[in-house]
Amino acid sequence: MKKLTMTFLNEAGNKTYLKPTVASEDLAADKVKEVMDSITDLDLFEKSGEKMYVETKSAKYTETTVTELF
Repeated sequence: MKKLTMTFLNEAGNKTYLKPTVASEDLAADKVKEVMDSITDLDLFEKSGEKMYVETKSAKYTETTVTELF
């Protein structure tokens, strides 16, 4: 199973992450970047008075291998 992690920079320049619980496992990089840029343009999210998603940094899929024991 692959999970998408989108990394942004917040207002202070620190990394902040957005991990959608439902995401296709084969999204194109340009489409993900487009969506991330849209999120930064919306300027909707704040935490402790600080804007959370100010700049698009990176995106990656993390694949987890599960081995059943019994």
